[in-house]
Amino acid sequence: QVQLVESGGGLVQAGGSLRLSCAASTIAFRINAMGWYRQAPGKQRELVAVIRSGGSTNYADSVKGRFTISRDNAKNTVDLQMTNLKPEDTAVYYCKAEATFLVEMDYWGQGTQVTVSS
Repeated sequence: QVQLVESGGGLVQAGGSLRLSCAASTIAFRINAMGWYRQAPGKQRELVAVIRSGGSTNYADSVKGRFTISRDNAKNTVDLQMTNLKPEDTAVYYCKAEATFLVEMDYWGQGTQVTVSS
């Protein structure tokens, strides 16, 4: 099993910054890619950013140049630094880990609310 605990959400004005953190706890699983997704009211969950164990990253076009994802492989943590936030970034942000123990499975955190006021 893999448990993910997120922190760092909150309310911020447009143009401000927030940092989200996610810690994965596991005994026997190997953590592969880790990423952040978000879901706004009435919309589908979408990828924000992903980082693989080797360090390669992918970002949604809407956040490129504003968000930075990073991870600490030794600690199984992933952070999302968000700058120049916009009201359209308002959503529940979820941490996801792809972990392997015989087979690869996806694990999700409980979500953390990010609200950007205009």
